[in-house]
Amino acid sequence: MSKEVARRLRSKPTEEERILWSELRKRRVAGLRFRRQHPIGPYVVDFVCLEHRFIFEVDGVQHAQPTNVSNDAERTYWLESRGYRVFRAWNWEVRENLEGVITSMLGELGLLSAPEVSPHPGPRPQGGREGK
Repeated sequence: MSKEVARRLRSKPTEEERILWSELRKRRVAGLRFRRQHPIGPYVVDFVCLEHRFIFEVDGVQHAQPTNVSNDAERTYWLESRGYRVFRAWNWEVRENLEGVITSMLGELGLLSAPEVSPHPGPRPQGGREGK
């Protein structure tokens, strides 16, 4: 079932996923190979670098709602318990500060000395202008 969900999600990416994928595809960032909308256990993650067991999630404003915060925490716990690191960025960050998001991701991977932008979950969405 996850494979079908992943295919469907790949065929209808959000604008922010398209923007991010244009940067991550074809090893354009630090030679890292990412897959998009990739099934891992019961979940489909937005982007994953399997070599580093690093997951990159792009979240819309609905992820700030209490139910989704709880679901995301459970999902993150499950993925981390299997050796993955989960990095999250808000949609607005991808749109407004893609370079900073990429820099922060590379910092999280230990490929830079320090991230310039702290990864979410931090505040911002309230009354958002977001999709996903």
